[in-house]
Formats: sequence, structure tokens, C-alpha cells
Amino acid sequence: MTQVKICGLRRPADLSAAIKAGAAFVGFVFFPKSPRHVSVATAAGLAREVPAGVARVGLFVNPDDALLDEVLATVPLDILQLHGQETPVRVTEIRQRYGLPVMKAVGVAGPGDLDQLWDYGLVADLLLVDAKPPKDAALPGGNGLAFDWQLLVGRKWLTPWMLAGGLTPENVAEAVRLTGARIVDVSSGVEAAPGEKDPDRIRAFMAAAT
Repeated sequence: MTQVKICGLRRPADLSAAIKAGAAFVGFVFFPKSPRHVSVATAAGLAREVPAGVARVGLFVNPDDALLDEVLATVPLDILQLHGQETPVRVTEIRQRYGLPVMKAVGVAGPGDLDQLWDYGLVADLLLVDAKPPKDAALPGGNGLAFDWQLLVGRKWLTPWMLAGGLTPENVAEAVRLTGARIVDVSSGVEAAPGEKDPDRIRAFMAAAT
């Protein structure tokens, strides 16, 4: 059984569609440059509507303690997702300071990027194996780009991980088949427009993934 994380939720209707479709994780983006960015107040309202058993994930990019303090004072999150250039030391600091599980995103473009998964796997609770963004990209994720899934064939890590990067209702079944991913993460692949989820694509993605 493959679990699904729907990330970049901004509207009550999108959150409701993700939950009704059976998402195991829902994600809220706290990164102003992203079209999926939510204010603390909006995220707080959405997070309180998430039923028990569905994990609420906050996505941050190189956050300082002040931002994390502000968000966590109001928004009930279950997992902190770090999607920037956070070092293993910083991952450890955040885990210890807030007492929440930390997911670290690692961008992959070629075999040389896979060693990082071992390094971060020693300090993070979850790994997010994502497509490495282009050097000139404004966003560290959510770019709709995939990477060569063959790089993951036959590989194992000690830490639980989820697959991201360019996943859509049309390709997620093949991605799961090739990589053996037990959890997949989607954002732009189920959108009608940047930051606006499409309930039909959410349902199609869930059906194909699971």
C-alpha cells in the first residue's frame, strides 16, 4: 500500500479533496516565493481541520528559529519538512529544539547526489527524494520536474523515505513500480493552476498511486 502526501494546500476545498481522497500527509508551504505559500493564520485554520490519522507537514526553506517559533506557536504541525540547504547539524538542532519529526528533502539529478541520502538519513526522521532544481530555479521544489527513477532501483536506506519530483496521475504508478517507494509526494502534478489543486486530478493520482 503506497501512502500519498498532497503538498502545497492553500484552500479549504483543496484540503477537503485531499483528505476525502485518502491522503496520509497534507503539506503547507511557508516559503513566500512559492505560489503555494500560506500565511500563518491561513495554515492554522487549515491544520485544525485535518482529522486524526492524517499527518500535517510544514514545508520550510532554510528557516531560522524565529520563523519556526512563529509558525509552531499557532499551527499544529506533526512533521517539519526542510527543503533548503540545511546541513545535517541544522537538522539535528531543529529536531532537538522542537521535538518534532524532521523530513529532509534531498535533490537528485545523478548518482553523485545519492550519498547525501545516507548523510541526512543519520539525522532526519524521513527523507524526501526529490528532483534537483535547475541552478537558476526560484523554487527548491514544486517545479514539476522528474529525475531518472532508475537511479533508485534496488537501493535501500535505513530511514523511511518518500518520492517526489514531477509525479502526476499519469506517471506515478510507473514511478512506484520502478523505485519501490512506499510514500509519494505530489504538488504541481495535481493542480489546475499554480497553487490551485484540481480535485479530479487528486482522485486520479490517489487511484494510480495506491
